Amino acid sequence: MAWLDSIRGGVLCALTMMGVAPAAPQDSVAALPDVETILARCTECHGQGRQRKSLRLDNRAAMLRGGRSGPAIVSGNADASLVVQRVSGVGKRMPPIGEALTAAQIGTLRAWIDGGAPRLPHETTDDPRPWAQRPIVRPAVPAGAAQPIDAFVRARLAGEGLTAAARQEASKLLRRVSLDLIGLPPSVVELDAFLADQRPDAYARAVDRLLASPHFGERWASMWLDLARYADTKGYEKDDRRSIWRYRDYVIDAFNRDLPFDQFTIQQIAGDLLPTPTQDELVATAFHRNTMTNDEGGTDDEEFRVAAVIDRVNTTMATWMGTTIGCCQCHDHKYDAFSHQEYFALFAFFDNTEDDDHASERPTVAAPTSEQRDALAVRHKLRTELVAATQAWDAERQAAFARWLQVRNELRPPVAPIEADPARLRALYRDTAPELLPLREAIVAVDAQIAAIKVSTVPILRELPAERARVTRLHRRGSFLDQGDPVTRAVPAALHALPADAPRDRLGLARWLVAPDNPLTARVVANRFWEQLFGAGLVETSDDFGVQGEPPSHPELLDWLASEFVARGWSMKELLKVIVTSETYAQASDVTADGLARDPGNRWLARGPRGRLSAEAVRDQALHVAGLLSEKIGGPSVMPPQPSGLWTIIYSNDAWHTSPGEDRHRRALYTFWRRTSPYPSLMMFDAPSRDMCVVRRLPTNTPLQALVTLNDPVFVEAAIAFATRMQQEGGPDAAARLVFGFRACTGRTPNATELDRLNRLYLDERQRGDGPLADERAWRVLANVLLNLDETLTKA
Repeated sequence: MAWLDSIRGGVLCALTMMGVAPAAPQDSVAALPDVETILARCTECHGQGRQRKSLRLDNRAAMLRGGRSGPAIVSGNADASLVVQRVSGVGKRMPPIGEALTAAQIGTLRAWIDGGAPRLPHETTDDPRPWAQRPIVRPAVPAGAAQPIDAFVRARLAGEGLTAAARQEASKLLRRVSLDLIGLPPSVVELDAFLADQRPDAYARAVDRLLASPHFGERWASMWLDLARYADTKGYEKDDRRSIWRYRDYVIDAFNRDLPFDQFTIQQIAGDLLPTPTQDELVATAFHRNTMTNDEGGTDDEEFRVAAVIDRVNTTMATWMGTTIGCCQCHDHKYDAFSHQEYFALFAFFDNTEDDDHASERPTVAAPTSEQRDALAVRHKLRTELVAATQAWDAERQAAFARWLQVRNELRPPVAPIEADPARLRALYRDTAPELLPLREAIVAVDAQIAAIKVSTVPILRELPAERARVTRLHRRGSFLDQGDPVTRAVPAALHALPADAPRDRLGLARWLVAPDNPLTARVVANRFWEQLFGAGLVETSDDFGVQGEPPSHPELLDWLASEFVARGWSMKELLKVIVTSETYAQASDVTADGLARDPGNRWLARGPRGRLSAEAVRDQALHVAGLLSEKIGGPSVMPPQPSGLWTIIYSNDAWHTSPGEDRHRRALYTFWRRTSPYPSLMMFDAPSRDMCVVRRLPTNTPLQALVTLNDPVFVEAAIAFATRMQQEGGPDAAARLVFGFRACTGRTPNATELDRLNRLYLDERQRGDGPLADERAWRVLANVLLNLDETLTKA
């Protein structure tokens, strides 16, 4: 290869001129990462976000273009390249602080430039923008697989010298997809039905059934509520309650009816600015009223209003654009092309809402549930009927009175039929019409029904009128007390432009987030859904799509998913269906020694996803398997059992009162979320406090988690109920009951060794006592063991 010979010649020349022995020739492929590593020292001052002398050294195109002093490199001529001159000490030495580059490093740079300065490993085009900001170009699908996802993955596996794993066994695959799509394992009945279905589309039918389940919205709302930083309290030290659960209902419903993601976005960012917004569109704006507010006496309302606006900027950009723009509150971004000035131009979009950190949570809107709306509609109908009946009654009474007067004045006998009925005359006289009483009683009853379920009010976003509009100014060093020049609403110059026809308000910003020329939102969201299913995104740093984030493991696959997401009308269910019906998703998750050595993190996807269940799923699964889980969808937050003494509130007498009836066993999604004291068993399994937006939960593994699933009151209750269920539904003998319990927890039938161990444990526990109580105790121990199996707590 001619350019390789040139590299070698350049290295020899450079080292000879410096009076040092030449290093061994480098392979062309191996040399490029070395160049990238060397240049990484330069990008601290000459990267995308920080460009001294207008010079960038983080990509080839920018180096060829150069800065104020001219091109940094001249392709094919290292001697004429300013970069080589500066690092060699000609003029001002670079880097100016720290150790100078070694002779070998300088030689590597010279060789790369003399060889034509080929693209560096992280560069796929000459476009100087980071990969995530380049337009999405739908890639050609490689040959070799019927499903595009599988084609991309297998092409990458072949390049890595790996092969795909076999398909997961049917029962375990059903458990995997059930946990992923609805957050609950399949019942034994569902397992049997699936295994008995011999149709070629049996799995696709199961996927469709799960996508249509009302529990789908509950599972995926849990993910979204982390991004929305949803909580039932306001935060900070006082942390008073707030009524915002109707927003959670909105999210559940949006996922269940597959509201297109672009509409889902617009409604939450700017539902109040839509023409004649509906109740749901107003409730959706509570996404940004989930920000914390501080009710403590003596606080500055403006300080905490500004803090809420800052949180809205950071959350919007993290949720939809995968950025870490929060750095720019105080200074220009050190790495990404976002400036302090541009941060407050974004801030200006959110700076004109009516909320002002007031204890009343103003502005709010009444948000009755569908049941409450039905009751209100019935009440309206009854009152309409009562008004009509009353008017008819009054007309009849007036007519009768007029005829009575006529009779009295003429001294002639009555001729009207009504006047011949003494009882009717008395009723008319006393205003006690019997036909009105049922209507009045029905209205009293429906009023009581409405009062029993208080119509919730929800804090919403609403723009200030023009005469009260705020002037947004730059906050020097991020301080609202040190404000500079006014700023106008604008988006960062490095990103795509606002749509030409979009208003310069939150509605325009929302449309900008889902605009066809925005390459980030579709990539970020597609990656987030992939992460939820596989445990890691194609971009592992799902919270950072900037230059400091990890590049995608499968860039063509990510772009195909992003373009497919948009092409399918931003359908979240369609995107999920495409992924879970792939053979890549359906692979067995068993880890071989070779696979572990060559791909320990499963980045190349040679096996199926495996990982511990989420905090919500750990709890929900235990209650579901035990037969205790409530099927109720939506509604106010509930208070399941938790250890006493956790709530110590000096500002009020507020306390944790365990919910009665089925509310004791609602899904974890509905648990009352107090920011200063989150539900402990959920926190133990990595749920956040939701003080701020959390893009991804980082899993931990501690002994305390086992103590929760063994001893927490909810899990103890689940074990007791599960023991009863195994005895009642499992079959006539211990072996059948053990198989039933094992299948309910793991989705598969135990092998002979596993069944023998469980049976011996059962017999050992029975021998610890006499009579029926000994048998009941033994089954409770077995239930506890089954609920705590690693396989039970893991999705594999």
